[in-house]
Amino acid sequence: MFESFGFETLTAPQAAVYFALLIGAAFGALAQITRFCFRRAVMGTDRREAAGVWFAALAIAALGTQWAVAADLISFGDHRFMATDLPYAAIILGGLAFGIGMVLTRGCVSRLTVLGASGNLRAALVIVVFAVVAHATLKGVLAPVRTTLGAITLPLENAALPGNGMLWAAIIAVIGAGLALRARLSLRLLVPALLLGALVPLAWVGTGYVLYDDFDPIAMESLSFTSPAAETLFWVLASTSIPAGFGTGLLGGVILGALVAALLRGEFTWQSFESPAQTGRYMAGAALMGVGGVLAGGCTVGAGLSGVPTLSVAALLAIASVAAGGYLAARGLNEGAFARAAASPARQPQPAE
Repeated sequence: MFESFGFETLTAPQAAVYFALLIGAAFGALAQITRFCFRRAVMGTDRREAAGVWFAALAIAALGTQWAVAADLISFGDHRFMATDLPYAAIILGGLAFGIGMVLTRGCVSRLTVLGASGNLRAALVIVVFAVVAHATLKGVLAPVRTTLGAITLPLENAALPGNGMLWAAIIAVIGAGLALRARLSLRLLVPALLLGALVPLAWVGTGYVLYDDFDPIAMESLSFTSPAAETLFWVLASTSIPAGFGTGLLGGVILGALVAALLRGEFTWQSFESPAQTGRYMAGAALMGVGGVLAGGCTVGAGLSGVPTLSVAALLAIASVAAGGYLAARGLNEGAFARAAASPARQPQPAE
């Protein structure tokens, strides 16, 4: 469709960068307002509210994505989510590692990107380490781990959930609506959460239909953070030879949108590490998320918010593994904290999210 617009100087890949900037800026601002975070939804002290926000967004993302599929605007037939050889070992181990990492860093990658833009230096450093390790797992010294685990597969007759896609989307929407009602979300949280979820099908349709060009094709993409973080790192280091892509524009937009929202709302605050032990914990979590995000095929946004609406079995397995890893890590850390508290009358404060 893109060639019908008649642009003479703007190519589809270049247009995708500007489009991603807009999508990313909207996500960054909305995520700052809602404190959108999968970790909080799984094991946060305010997990009821966080789950309501996260699943409300997922409901709209699923309905919009499957409507676009039903309307023949997009198709996931050739997408990596629909590979019939399921790399289950990589997905499960990667998801568990990512879940553990997000507990150690007290935030999933999307949340930490938003926090970094609002002055949290812990989160900013985590994102840098995450990007380095993710790139090393994709194309560097850790690539053998990815290829070895990725070779362990399970053949599937169907890589997506069987049956009518809109029916599955409706089921997801009912679950999301139920959790949002249970959390008694105010309109100031519910409306931004729904708008945030709408960005997922908007990005799928934008890259898979509006910007589709037979002569200069681009990949169909939506919200994600693992691949964009690695792509942005590579672009920063070699921008004179590597052009920016959708992922680079997306990550830049998220940072810009979150920064503007934080400044306008008076929420920009400089924060840093409190101790060497805390620094080590965050760096270990960043490394685990970097490896895990690549192995699992995405983060809580890429495999979760964007992946689940495709009804991909791989995406569902990935987000379930992330949740399991996060739950187990949170339980282990709580037990460790309890043991330390029993030995000492003074409890150490938990690092702020």
